[in-house]
Amino acid sequence: MTIEQTETGNHRFEPPVRPFPGPSRLVRDLSPRYVANGLVGLIFAATGPVAVILAVGGRGGLSQAQLASWIFGVFFVNGTLTVLACWSYRQPLSFFWTIPGTVLVGPALEHLAWPEVLGAFLATGVLILVLGLSGWVGRVMEAIPMPIVMAMVAGVFLSFGLDLVHALVGDVAIAGPMVALFLVLSWHSSWGRWIPPLLGALLIGGVAVALSGRYAPDGAATRWIATPMVQSPQWSWQAMLELVVPLAITVLVVQNGQGVSVLRSAGHRPPVNMVAVACGVWSMLTSLFGAVSTCLTGPTNALLTASGERSRHYVAGIACGALAMVFGVFAPLFTHLMLAMPGAFVTALGGLAMLRVLQNSFVSAFNGRFTFGALITFIVTVADVQVFNIGSAFWGLVAGLVVSGLLERSDFAR
Repeated sequence: MTIEQTETGNHRFEPPVRPFPGPSRLVRDLSPRYVANGLVGLIFAATGPVAVILAVGGRGGLSQAQLASWIFGVFFVNGTLTVLACWSYRQPLSFFWTIPGTVLVGPALEHLAWPEVLGAFLATGVLILVLGLSGWVGRVMEAIPMPIVMAMVAGVFLSFGLDLVHALVGDVAIAGPMVALFLVLSWHSSWGRWIPPLLGALLIGGVAVALSGRYAPDGAATRWIATPMVQSPQWSWQAMLELVVPLAITVLVVQNGQGVSVLRSAGHRPPVNMVAVACGVWSMLTSLFGAVSTCLTGPTNALLTASGERSRHYVAGIACGALAMVFGVFAPLFTHLMLAMPGAFVTALGGLAMLRVLQNSFVSAFNGRFTFGALITFIVTVADVQVFNIGSAFWGLVAGLVVSGLLERSDFAR
């Protein structure tokens, strides 16, 4: 029996929940607790994950305007989808962007032009949409062993962990307090509920930068309100081969799979196929503004369902989406502020945001079946090799699947 049959009976595409909640229902279900959950979800997305965008884009030579447009796309455009999805399905469905996909873009920008990368973003959206419309999403998610995919993710994310160590050693005055407070808030769970560890690291890092006198804005006039850049993609076989399949896998298998698992564990029934269709359409829309592919997020949805009644979790999602739209409108101001920080601030914040993801990637990759194929995938990915100018993440997947197919056939049979 396929996923679409088990989820919705005879429906390939899960219908919205009717009647749609009207204004009176929204007011009745809304309370400070759910607004707070939505705000914490947004804060998580707007701190470490944004630092990852800035770190990747900065290494790739993107301008401040291009980075601001990217941030506008992932917040305002995806925030709109979040509001619509939560309202129509009456459950928390928070959409942002694929962080592993963002990291994949970094090496590609070293030898691909930005319009070529945008073309890959657009093509990824088309592929995700086709898979969603076909109802094959469940089959695709089952066909590629999760340990091999997570080994690729671990190999890609490893650089962020190493950069965190380098920032701590090279600029302890900035990175030291951030790491220390992150560990304290993570260790003391009651404190961490009041101030999320990543938010605490952001705040103490800002204090450290202020005390050091190293905040260095460029002095140019900065727009507060977003004026997103509609950018033209460019077709490139190299970009298609290097980015499209890995990006689609990170959306459908890694990110959406994580988001669906989080929501199911909270008692919800996420519309798997319609989520894939929405990710495809919105990935094409966000690519026009220079933003990486849209996905259903795991961590944010976990924060939205952290407390309260299950039937009212959807209003936390609506609050998160609405706040994300506001944040997207002011993307240029936030980008300007972040880029004026010392490099160690952005590097440490991005590294701290990736620690748990890196940990979970290793656990998923080496905790059961396909461990040898996962090891090969990890080694090839970390080696950062390029064959035919195609990055190591793609070749890591290929190598891991081939080795597992030869040496771990019993795992495939199970």
